[in-house]
Amino acid sequence: MLEVLAVSLNKTALTGFIVYLIGAVLLFMLFQFVYTRVTPHKEFELIRSGNAAAAVALAGAIIGFAIPASNVIAFSVNVVDFVVWAVIAAVVQLLAFLGTTLVLKGTSQRIANGEMAAGIYVAAVAISVGMLNAACMTPSN
Repeated sequence: MLEVLAVSLNKTALTGFIVYLIGAVLLFMLFQFVYTRVTPHKEFELIRSGNAAAAVALAGAIIGFAIPASNVIAFSVNVVDFVVWAVIAAVVQLLAFLGTTLVLKGTSQRIANGEMAAGIYVAAVAISVGMLNAACMTPSN
């Protein structure tokens, strides 16, 4: 009897893992797709040509999205809840980039020119916003 219960729990846990992992990967890919379309510079072209500033900036945005998304997975009540909050996290990251462009004039061109200072600043803002975003999405006890 206990063996049947243990197998049942393991199947349920494995199913949950697979569903959330697939959802996370799809949302991660969607975020990256949208982010690289919203920014004026062409991240992947720049990265392929060796532009480290573009790689750092994009990496920061991806990490800044992944932090709250992972937090949401841990605390969501179901997959729909996870998707809704992950989309909110993505929107906040996009707004963070837009806000950064207001603070640092010519951000996109600076990144395209390979200015590491701009890439690092964009990444730092994205990661910081991601951490704050994750904290705001954590249920309080």
